[in-house]
Formats: sequence, structure tokens, C-alpha cells
Amino acid sequence: MTLKLHTIGEEMSKFSEWFHNILEEAEIIDTRYPIKGMHVWLPQGFQIRKNTLNILKSILDEDHEEVLFPLLIPEDELAKEAIHVKGFEEEVYWVTHGGLTPLGKKLALRPTSETAMYPMFALWVRSHQDLPMRFYQAVNTFRYETKHTRPLIRVREITTFKEAHTVHATSPEAEEQVERAIEIYSSFFDQLGIPYVVTRRPEWDKFPGADYTMAFDTLLPDGKTLQIGTVHNLGQTFARTFQITYETEEGQHEYVYQSCYGLSDRISASLIGVHGDESGLSLPPEVAPFQVVVVPIIFKKGAEEVLEFCEDLKNRLKSAGIRVHLDDRDLRAGKKFYEWEMRGVPLRIEIGPRDLKEGKIVFKRRNGAKEFLEYQENAVVEKVKGELKLITLNLKAQAWKNLQDNIREVSTIDEAKATIETKGGIVSFCWCGDEDCGKDLEELFHVDILGAQEEVLDGICIKCGQPIKYRALLARTY
Repeated sequence: MTLKLHTIGEEMSKFSEWFHNILEEAEIIDTRYPIKGMHVWLPQGFQIRKNTLNILKSILDEDHEEVLFPLLIPEDELAKEAIHVKGFEEEVYWVTHGGLTPLGKKLALRPTSETAMYPMFALWVRSHQDLPMRFYQAVNTFRYETKHTRPLIRVREITTFKEAHTVHATSPEAEEQVERAIEIYSSFFDQLGIPYVVTRRPEWDKFPGADYTMAFDTLLPDGKTLQIGTVHNLGQTFARTFQITYETEEGQHEYVYQSCYGLSDRISASLIGVHGDESGLSLPPEVAPFQVVVVPIIFKKGAEEVLEFCEDLKNRLKSAGIRVHLDDRDLRAGKKFYEWEMRGVPLRIEIGPRDLKEGKIVFKRRNGAKEFLEYQENAVVEKVKGELKLITLNLKAQAWKNLQDNIREVSTIDEAKATIETKGGIVSFCWCGDEDCGKDLEELFHVDILGAQEEVLDGICIKCGQPIKYRALLARTY
């Protein structure tokens, strides 16, 4: 049974405890590294991370080019964009010495890479024929997080920071790229079965230096939302700062337009939190280190035949590109079952002497009952692939249902407050769009306005009673 909302309070602490325990028990990360807010990826977790990144890269590689920029950013480059720096000034780690020698210029560990990349863009962009440019990199970034750190959610070293940066000749082209980025992230999250809402962040919560920010949020079982992706239209803000210009067909020099968009370790956190249950992880087959585990049920009589059959089945599945593992350890079957369920393996195949004699195998989906099947050598690969697809669809459907069941429309302040305090989740409300009004709402409920979902014409703002511009969302957030 999936960890569900949503008795606020008890369920919040329950999920927090479960989340920290599963990171350790399933060997995702080790949080004992002696610097607060930094952790070590263990082999199981690293493989999940690797498979997840491979999905994202395969989408981006269709129309982006992968690059790798240095970790260090000179202080004067970081300082050029005042609005941008102001958004990160309390979070920057500084390198002040090279060995024992004081540096003449401080170097920042990148909190994000605009000020590292854009001086180079100014060198690369020459004419309209160079545009558009679309680059991405997957790197680590550093931010001196002063709030309470949480593994994979609020950290000081973001070890999986995928950022894309694009350069365009016109504003409409940059707008189109923002829409393309939303399509990319939607496709990515859909493949992971992670449900989401997309909103335009309010002015006071947009990315520093952006014209506007679009954001993806998902809902965790404690009733709080987690921002899992952002897309920013940068307009010409950074182009003017870093003098990124191009020569038009008419020979004029114009500033470019830009966009950027990023994801982080929170993707791994949402995978774990959205799909997990009281038995542990429940991984989508696309990212599971092992998609199938074959468990022989061994008795003294017939053990050799069972092991031989299981080895042949493993090789057959492996040859078909399925990530499969044969667990032939000398352990009780029940202990193996517990371990693989906790680690979230999507499909377990069990075979014992009786099954072999009767020509059957046992399928056990991670979130389903056992199924006894006639073994057909020529059909088993397609049967397994079909099961994995069905598991993916079921995970996605259940996750989306849980999100949609926990988005609640309200029409008054009192209704909004009661919903947040007793049910958690996401509140949909009518908002005039005014900044002071929005901030008052945030302070009143101790929530964040995720932003506007759609423009509307009818209705009044639940806070000030003025005619509304938007239907917007608010929630308690990480």
C-alpha cells in the first residue's frame, strides 16, 4: 500500500522517518560524509541516478549539445549581473587560496552556471548563422544552504544538476524554446511516472535575472510539494550584461535572447517518495538497477536442475536487453523476497522444483499478487517485457490519481486555511495576481504560492475581493 496522505502531522513525521530510513536500507546514499549537506552516492543509488540521467540525456540529445564548463567562476564575472548575484549572495562558497598563496581574485564554486557560460557565449556568437545555440551539462553545484538540510531535497552540494542554456536571435524564438523545455521535462517526468503541476512562478519567486519562470512541482506523501524542475525565459538580461550580440542579415548588431532550465537531485527524491510504500522502494522499470530478479527456490532434491533452468532464463532475458539478476545466494527465500521488495525491483520470477516439474514459473510484480504462468521458452522474453510496460503504466496511473485527488479548489479564505491545515496537498484558488495580496496569503497560511496555472475572467480574489486574473495554486513546500 503506497504511503498516502494524508493525516497531517502524524503522516508528515512518518514520511520523513521512512524517507531517511529507505535511503540507508536500500543503499541509495550515505549521509555520514563529514560535511553537513553533502552525501555519497552508493552503487545502488548511483545506478538509479545514472539510468535516470540517461533517459533525460536521450531526450536532450535530439536538439541540444552536451558541454562541460569549469567549476570555478571568477568573482568579477559573478558580480557582473547584480540581480542574479543578489539571489545567490548568501549561498556562495568562495575559494580564497591556491595552496598557501592568497588569490588576487576570489573564485566561486558555481551555484549555477550563467556567469560561467555567458562570457564564453559572447565569444562564440558572431552572426545570425550561429543561432540558435542549445547546450546542456550535468554537473555538481554548491550552495551554502542555511536552512535545515534534507538528503536529496535541500543540500549544499547538488550532485546531479542538469542545466540547459540556449541562445536565440528573437524573443519569439526564446518563447518557443521555453515551450520546448516544458515539453522535454513533461516527457521526462512521464517516463518516470512522476506526476506534476506546471505553474508560472509569481514575480517575487522567479529566477534572479529572468523575465519569468515556469516551474514543475510534485506532491510527496507528507502533503508538501517539491519543486522538481524550472524553466526560465531570460530575455536579454544576461545578453546585455555579458555583451552577447550577433550580426543580423542586414549587418546590424543585436543582443540575443536566452532561456535556461534545470533539474537536480530532487528527481531522485521524488522517484523515491512518489512511488515508495511501506515495504520500501517501488522503482519504474526504466530506472531500476535490476528490472527483474530470478529467485530459485532450492531444496536438496532437484536443486541442480532448478539452478540450471534459472541460469538459462537469466541469460535469455539478459540477451534481450533486460537488466536481470539471478539471486542464487544460500539464503532463505523469504529473506531474498524482503530484500528485493525493499529495493524496489519491479518484477520477481520464482522457480522451484514443483514449478519446474509442472512447466510453470511464478511472476510477482512489486505492487501486485503472484501469478502462475505456463513456461513457454519462445514467449517468455515478450511476456516479461509486457509485464514491465504494465508495471510502468500502473505506477504512473496511481501516482497521477494521488496527485489529482489532492488538488482541491476553494472559494474562501476559511476554506483554504481548513484545507491546508487538515488535508495538506495543493489548494487551487482565485487570485488577483497582486504581489502584496499574494505575500499576505503566504504569511497567513505559512504556505508558498506555486504560481498561476491559467488566466480566468470570472470570479473574485479570495484575499482582497478584487476581480481575478488567475486560477493559482498554493501549498506547503520544501
